[in-house]
Amino acid sequence: MKIIRGRVLVEGYAEGEALVSKEPISFLGDIDPKTGIIVRKDHPLRGLSIKDKVFVFPYGKGSTVGSYIIYQLAKNDVAPKAILNVKSEPIIIIGCVISEIPLIDSFKENILKIVKNGDYIVVNGREGHIIVK
Repeated sequence: MKIIRGRVLVEGYAEGEALVSKEPISFLGDIDPKTGIIVRKDHPLRGLSIKDKVFVFPYGKGSTVGSYIIYQLAKNDVAPKAILNVKSEPIIIIGCVISEIPLIDSFKENILKIVKNGDYIVVNGREGHIIVK
């Protein structure tokens, strides 16, 4: 078990299996908002779903519509339980705020080197840390 501290951007608590992308994510075009499945043809996680996962990726990219796509994912019940970024940017932050998805970034350690696909993660977006089990 490992505890890693970070900066809370959207408060909340979640637990679940990690899905880790080493590449940045554009919610507009990379993820189907109806299914939560990663659809970008050249993405290493293509075909996998972010539904009910603790979704870990470096940062968001692309259109500001991405915030609304995150909201659509939540409304369609296919959103991640939480998002962990190396460094969040406004598209991801706004999407998580309006969707009430816990969001933490700026960890004291590089989460992309520590968290692996399938790890069980406890996200404490009140106290500002995650537990990797």
